[in-house]
Amino acid sequence: MASGNAIRGSRVGAGPTGEAERGDAAPCVHISYWCGNGHETRPTFAVEVGLTVPESWDCPRCGLPAGQDQANPPPATRIEPYKTHLAYVKERRSETEGEAILDEALKSLRDRGLIR
Repeated sequence: MASGNAIRGSRVGAGPTGEAERGDAAPCVHISYWCGNGHETRPTFAVEVGLTVPESWDCPRCGLPAGQDQANPPPATRIEPYKTHLAYVKERRSETEGEAILDEALKSLRDRGLIR
C-alpha cells in the first residue's frame, strides 16, 4: 500500500479553484439565433469595445443558417450537386465546337496510323 502523503484527487501544480483565484470573468452577452426549423441557438460573445455580432450563425442541430429575427430566418443555402468532368466541358463548349475538336483529334490519330 502507498504511503499516506499524497492528497487524493489532485495533481502536482494544481492550484486552488474558484473565481477569486482565477480573476474576474469577462463580461459576456448571449445573442439568440433561429434557423428555418425553429431551433434556437444562443452563442456567447465577450462584450468589448467595437464588438460586431455576426448577422448569421450555423445551427448546431441541423446545420441550416440561423438569423436574429425569429419570424424571418435566413433561407437554406442551395447545395450544388457534384458535376462530372463532362458537365464542365459542356458548359465551356457548344456541341458544334465539341464535334470539331473530336474530328480534329480523330484525323490526327488517322494520320499517324494509330486508328483506321
